[in-house]
Amino acid sequence: MKILADPEMFHLLVGVFALLCLASLVGIILEKIIKAPEKKDMVSNLNARIKAWWVMCFVFTGALLTGGVGSVILFAFVSFLALREFITLTPTKRADHRALFWAFFVILPFQYIFVGIKWYGMFSIFIPVYAFIFLPIRIVLGGDFEGFLERTAKIQWGLMVCVYCISHVPSLLNLTITGYEGQNAKLLFYLVFVVQLSDVLQYIFGRLFGRHKIAPHMSPNKTVEGFAGGVVAATLLGTALWRLTPFSVWQAMAFSLLITVTGFFGGLIMSAIKRDRGLKDYGTMIPGHGGMLDRIDSLCFSAPLFFHLLRYFFAIWD
Repeated sequence: MKILADPEMFHLLVGVFALLCLASLVGIILEKIIKAPEKKDMVSNLNARIKAWWVMCFVFTGALLTGGVGSVILFAFVSFLALREFITLTPTKRADHRALFWAFFVILPFQYIFVGIKWYGMFSIFIPVYAFIFLPIRIVLGGDFEGFLERTAKIQWGLMVCVYCISHVPSLLNLTITGYEGQNAKLLFYLVFVVQLSDVLQYIFGRLFGRHKIAPHMSPNKTVEGFAGGVVAATLLGTALWRLTPFSVWQAMAFSLLITVTGFFGGLIMSAIKRDRGLKDYGTMIPGHGGMLDRIDSLCFSAPLFFHLLRYFFAIWD
């Protein structure tokens, strides 16, 4: 779909960049008027996040402008960076290097090739079935049995979360929905926008009203107030965008609620892994956000559910 020729998509992108302009202006004002040292750190973090959002939005828009190929390449690259962070955080042994080579340079590219050529049958089972069976075979041939289960599970889990789950995002472009032909980029935008907006709103509500921590030992910044406020606000905004989708108002509300709640627990699960490794972030790639996995943790868990429910209830099966 040529998004610049679609008035709705064009206005959406203009709206997003207008919000970023407003956020940047607010950040500049706050930086000038706030003098308290403890609050200046919070403002600096906010401005770093806004700058990172500018870069991410430009990259995401560029991928949409190039159509399906650009989106597949973008999310393949995102998966590569996320998998690298995950494997770095959960170290493996020398005997696993050949299995890791297969994971990064064979399994990951082929997963996205199947997305690109719209081969749903192979895309949906390649990692959960074939890679799941192949990787322990490749590792056991290395002859090192110490920590075998843990080492194998790390690579399999990394592939599932960082590659398989994320590959469902560009796969939305492959769905055939009656009466919605040529508009699937809006679904991709809808998913990413609602999930990421929920994260931002949970952060804001948590900072403003957060009192009761949900999981203080795993994610100390997540509060009941932040969760409730962010999920409700993002769900309402997702519902307001129902005309962009093949959904009715109530269906849009249900899907928005599903992906925001799932996204929250996805973030909590990925935080548990970080805490288990004794770290705050997966990396430092994105200023203000941490690593790539810190930015897409919610998307990892919401994307597969959104895709498969959408395919089951709305798409034409082939």
